[in-house]
Amino acid sequence: MRNGRDHPHPREYRHVHSPKDRKAILNRLSRAIGHLESIKRMVEDDRDCGEVLVQLAAVRSAVTGTGKIIMLQHIEHCIVDAVRNDEPRRIDELKEAINRFIK
Repeated sequence: MRNGRDHPHPREYRHVHSPKDRKAILNRLSRAIGHLESIKRMVEDDRDCGEVLVQLAAVRSAVTGTGKIIMLQHIEHCIVDAVRNDEPRRIDELKEAINRFIK
């Protein structure tokens, strides 16, 4: 089943983060977005390329860290639920998501 994106994502189940976890993820993403906006300004101001690259590496690390948190939550909640309910398709979806994440 397709949801308008390039990857399958069935809608028979819904992954729900706790409000605390959702807030923590959104805060991390907001910080990364703010940081990326400041990098954009650095480029506009012709700042040193080395400085820009260092800051880009920090944003990449922040985004990767956020992805790891989401992946761990997915494993702890959705995948455990999939195993309990004998839904191997969801395990396959996790494998695909991991492959895309680590590219």
